[in-house]
Amino acid sequence: MTTIYIDADACPVKDEVYRVAERHGVAVVVVANSWLNIPRHLPWLRLQVVAEGLDKADDWIAEVATTGDVVITADVPLAARCVKTGAKVLAPTGREFSEASIGMDLASRNLMSDLRSANPTESLGGGPRPFSQKDRSAFLQALHAMLEKLKRG
Repeated sequence: MTTIYIDADACPVKDEVYRVAERHGVAVVVVANSWLNIPRHLPWLRLQVVAEGLDKADDWIAEVATTGDVVITADVPLAARCVKTGAKVLAPTGREFSEASIGMDLASRNLMSDLRSANPTESLGGGPRPFSQKDRSAFLQALHAMLEKLKRG
């Protein structure tokens, strides 16, 4: 049975995940370092609060997500760990992290991190672009398609 795990740190598509999950009849686990307000009337939705600390939510997700599960995250190192376990991984923009792409994703992330640490006063483009309605729409389509594909095996 598929479970969707949401890396809740700054995830802009939690409500969209709830809607799609309800349509597909899959369980959702929202993983966070502290209590979050989630809809209480949905029996297939639960909040998993983990210990506070750097990467504790990521560690929990990486330990439990497996083949047939879906992980929603923008965190590239977490995505890499989950792809390795066989989980499907989707960014809030609708972009899928896959075995074919994760190496380049990690390399790009590490390069930008190294450049920022080498010259912390220099701006490298101001961070990611703002989340848009187009991103939200692309995410909805990608999650629906991913769940349909998982159902078919």
